[in-house]
Amino acid sequence: MKTKKFLVAAVIGIAIGAPIAAVVGDTTVPTTTPVLRVPFLHGSPATQASGQSELASLTRADEWINSPPLTAEALRGKVVLIDFWTYTCINWLRTAPYVRAWAEKYRDQGLVVIGVHAPEFGFEKNLNNVRRAVKDLRVDHPVAVDSDHVIWRAFKNQYWPALYFVDAQGRVRHHYFGEGGFEQSEMVIQQLLAEAGATGIVRQPVSVNGQGLEAAADWASLMSGENYLGFGRTQSFASPGGATRDTPRMYERPARLRLNEWALSGDWTVKNEAVVLNKPNGGIAYRFHARDVHLVMGPAAPGTSVRFRVTVDGRPPNAAHGIDVDAQGNGTVTEQRLYQLIRQSGTIADRQFEIEFLGPGVEAFAFTFG
Repeated sequence: MKTKKFLVAAVIGIAIGAPIAAVVGDTTVPTTTPVLRVPFLHGSPATQASGQSELASLTRADEWINSPPLTAEALRGKVVLIDFWTYTCINWLRTAPYVRAWAEKYRDQGLVVIGVHAPEFGFEKNLNNVRRAVKDLRVDHPVAVDSDHVIWRAFKNQYWPALYFVDAQGRVRHHYFGEGGFEQSEMVIQQLLAEAGATGIVRQPVSVNGQGLEAAADWASLMSGENYLGFGRTQSFASPGGATRDTPRMYERPARLRLNEWALSGDWTVKNEAVVLNKPNGGIAYRFHARDVHLVMGPAAPGTSVRFRVTVDGRPPNAAHGIDVDAQGNGTVTEQRLYQLIRQSGTIADRQFEIEFLGPGVEAFAFTFG
C-alpha cells in the first residue's frame, strides 16, 4: 500500500486500542475525570480546518521557556506540533519520550514542537515549579506557559495530553488526545512535512523505550484509575464518618478496604484540591490493582521537607519500590510533583498500599497508577 493511502487508513480508521487521557470541561480551571478511555480521534481535513486563530493565541502566553516568544507569523512555513501538558500528569509523562524523539528527528526537516503547559493544580501555576519541571523532565523544545488556559481555550482543548498538528500554512490538520497512536501521529508529521516540501524524511518510526515515570503502563493488569484526594473530585473515600470539608479532624482507617477505596488516618484537613496533614504520623491507605502507584504531593511550605514510609500489604516494598523510595519504603517529600512509590514485577493482584508521613505539612493531591 502506498504511504499516502496508508496514512489515510491509519488516521481515519477505527481505533487500534484505547488511549488514556485526562479530561476536562471547557472551564477556566480544568477538572479531570478518573481514567477515561477515549477512541482514536482523527483531525479534520485541510478544507475543514478551523483557520489560524489557534496559533495566534501563542502571543497570549504568560512566559516562554527554552525560546523567545513564537508567533503564528514567525512559524509560517513550519510544521508545528502543539503538545498540551502539565507536569504532574502521568498520561503526559508516558508520551513525553515520543514527543522528545520527534522534535529531535524532524527538527532539520522543519518541525517545531511547542509544549503548552496548562496547569491542573494550583501549584503548577508557580513559574519556578514549571521551570524546574522543564529541566528535570528534559523538555528541551519551546514551552509556552499558559497558566490561565488562554491558549487551551483557543484550541478548544479538553485533554492532557493533547497533540495538535499544524501545517505550514498555520492550519490545524489533525489532533490526538491521550496516550497511544504514536506511529499514526508520526505519520501525520511526516505527511505534513512532505507537503511543506521537506526531503530526506526517514519513514521508519522512532523507537522509544521509556524509563522510570516514562515507561508505558501495564495496561493488561491495570484495574485502578486516577483518583483525587480533595473533596472537590474524590471518589471511594472510606474513613468512618466521611470527609469534613476544610476543618481539621482526626480520621481512622477502616479494618478493611475494598478495591479502589482509600482512607486517611491521623489529623488531616480535607480541602477542595488536596488533603493536608496537620500533625506527624498521619497516613493514607489505598487498595489498588496495578503495577505502579504514584502520588502527586508536596510540602505545604516551600523549602521544607517531610520524611515518609510506604508499605504494601503491611510490609516494606523491597524490590517493588518506586524510584522515589528505597527498598525499605523510606522517602522524602521535597517539592510539589508526582512521586513514584511502587513499581511491581511479576503477578499483579489486589494489594493495600499505605504511606505514613513522619512530620506534618504535607499536601497530597491525587493517586495515579500504571
